[in-house]
Amino acid sequence: MAGVKVAAVQAAYVLMNQEACVDKAVSLLHQAAEAGAGIVVFPEVFIPGNPIWIDTVPIWEGDGDWYALLVDQAVVVPSAVTDTLAAAARETGTYLVIGVDEREPHGTTIYNATLYFGPDGTLLGRHRKLMPTGSERTVWGMGDGSTLPVVDTPYGRLSGLTCWENYMPLTRFYVYSLGVDIWTAPTLAPGDAWIATMRHIAREGRCYVIGVNPCMHLDQIPAEFPHRDRVRRADQDAWVEPGNSVIVDPAGSILAGPARHEETILYADIDLAAVRAARRYFDPVGHYHRPDIFQLHVDTRARPPIVVHEAPASGSGDNSSSASDLSASQRATAN
Repeated sequence: MAGVKVAAVQAAYVLMNQEACVDKAVSLLHQAAEAGAGIVVFPEVFIPGNPIWIDTVPIWEGDGDWYALLVDQAVVVPSAVTDTLAAAARETGTYLVIGVDEREPHGTTIYNATLYFGPDGTLLGRHRKLMPTGSERTVWGMGDGSTLPVVDTPYGRLSGLTCWENYMPLTRFYVYSLGVDIWTAPTLAPGDAWIATMRHIAREGRCYVIGVNPCMHLDQIPAEFPHRDRVRRADQDAWVEPGNSVIVDPAGSILAGPARHEETILYADIDLAAVRAARRYFDPVGHYHRPDIFQLHVDTRARPPIVVHEAPASGSGDNSSSASDLSASQRATAN
């Protein structure tokens, strides 16, 4: 069975600067590919970065300039940004997994999204975080069941969840049911408890887990960032994002990391044979499940805010459409 080197890119985003974040992502992708990585995973909302002010000031108290900047710098799918990322994946021949702040072409609600690109540059899948946590709900909307993709690769099936979605048992179970072999977990979560979560998922799902955090010091917030002196409280740590990246094998053993307080790229060699061997002991949706007792019902339909029903042309059927339809390739990998 084919093995592959995977990379977890722990890096600082350039806060609310889309162009600079894209340039940095492309450069780091090339660096990882030159080191032999075939699957490269970036942190949660790496483009254009985490809206860190949500834990600094009360909602609607002087945060308007920041939110307007977030909307301006957010990523539309598809767009020139996704074209650039697709080209970089194609140039390096890698599977690229990267987190973005996403918005609709004419919308101002932001979604915490993860994009999956193939080595031919195809956008293979998009996942919108289902449930933002705490103050995140002041900036991010909620995804729906239509964006829970699994991507077939020569090295195993690639999928995953974002940050505290990984604590949602039913969501995890559904992703396990997709046959995931390589689980990506872009996150902002720090500390040892998160590492324990990554190890638990690897052992429960009998899959490789790639947990990826950003790592940014207070000094790396751009000098021109609006109201820079208010964006962090005086009593907060100088590490805006301390990092916490890790790569875990299907037995729950750590292969690389955890890395903290440094920009770095973690690497590990993985092999699908190890996943299959581990599942002879435990398969959460196979021989170690009791479908006669427990069943999960999942709704994978898109939930757009508007569905337009046009008058059908003579002799044709229903002509409804939605503004947030995925492309044919994305729909094909949504289940």
